[in-house]
Amino acid sequence: METVLLIDDDVELCTILQGYLARYGFEVITENSGDAGLRRALSGDFAMVLLDVMLPGMDGFEVLRRLRASSKVSVMLLTARGEDIDRIVGLEIGADDYLPKPFNPRELLARIRAILRRSQPNHAGRPAIKHLVAVGLELDTGARNATCNGIELNLTGVEFDLLQALMEAPGRILTREFLSEMVLDRKFTPFDRSLDTHVCRLRRKLDDAGIVGDRIKTIRSVGYQLAVAAAISDAPSLAPSESAEDMEFAPDTIVRKRQDGGQV
Repeated sequence: METVLLIDDDVELCTILQGYLARYGFEVITENSGDAGLRRALSGDFAMVLLDVMLPGMDGFEVLRRLRASSKVSVMLLTARGEDIDRIVGLEIGADDYLPKPFNPRELLARIRAILRRSQPNHAGRPAIKHLVAVGLELDTGARNATCNGIELNLTGVEFDLLQALMEAPGRILTREFLSEMVLDRKFTPFDRSLDTHVCRLRRKLDDAGIVGDRIKTIRSVGYQLAVAAAISDAPSLAPSESAEDMEFAPDTIVRKRQDGGQV
């Protein structure tokens, strides 16, 4: 049974979610204020944290900011504030996902499972690759550890998965649709800025770690590209022809060109 920490001042909602999630194998520990929730999050071993934004005393954003200073635990924000800016701020601080209130408990359960699934090595049917190596960057996908020039990067679960997806396809352009399903476990929608926000956070962390230049390129109206050559150990090498110049892009997939101009 996995343990989830729920920080929310709505006592009735806490009781409902405790009972609902228990039916699916989750033990839910609750706290009803930001200060108490932060202390519990820092002192316990939780699979993830469900964090309300509107809390008495210390609000959810400040709880998340302080938690991220020393913990990589997965965090989902629960917010009744409908403005996009509030959701973007939460993601920029380090939330893995957000769910607006009111919500269906089934959707909450699906989001929890998706986040926990992403935190497991080789999830989503990926091959059992052990290491991804690029200039100055190394990912150990088994231990879910990322380093830059030998120094550990403090990545959230989503940021790690995003970097892994890009490093598994160096030089290729990955569509937002592909990345959303691979990294966020949900279909991309045009007004969902969460993927872009995670990319921005990842870029800042790479810059802070000393990666020179804009390694994660934005391909307008398409997606993103890791603009470095990379080597993948314990996995077949990518064909030299499978570069950005040899590819065409449909709305939700990547299509490689044949040398004769056709498609495969």
